[in-house]
Amino acid sequence: MSAFLDTNILVYRIDLQAPAKQKRASQLVNDLYLAGEAVLSTQVLQEFYNTATGKFRLPPADAALAAQAHAKTRVVQITPPLIFAAMARHAGGQFSFWDALIVEAALAGGAKVLYSEDLQDGLVVDGLTITNPFLAS
Repeated sequence: MSAFLDTNILVYRIDLQAPAKQKRASQLVNDLYLAGEAVLSTQVLQEFYNTATGKFRLPPADAALAAQAHAKTRVVQITPPLIFAAMARHAGGQFSFWDALIVEAALAGGAKVLYSEDLQDGLVVDGLTITNPFLAS
C-alpha cells in the first residue's frame, strides 16, 4: 500500500534533539523505501532541504545529497492542475493551502496513507487516511 511522507517525517530523521521521533521516522521511512511504497512530492523535497539547511544548519551539499537520496522513491511533481486542486481544497476551509497541496500530491501519487505530524490523525480525505506515526498506538 503506497504511503505519502510529509516533510516533517523526513526532517525527524535528522533531528538529534528528538531521539524517539528520529527512531520512529527512520524506521517508517526505511520500511516504506525498502517495500517500494513511499511517495513524496517536489514540495516535500524543497521543504526538507530548506529545513535541513536552515533550522538544522546542515551544509547545503549534505542536505542536497539527502534530498537526492529521498528523490529515488516515487516523487509527485507539483503541477498547475495540482496547485489549482489545492486552491479549491483550501477554499473549502479544512486545510491551509500548503497542507492542501500535500493532500493533493498524496492523492495524485495514489497513496492510501499520508504520514504527517501536522494534520489531523485519523482524518480520511477522498480515501486517503492521515496518520500521525508519533502517536502511541
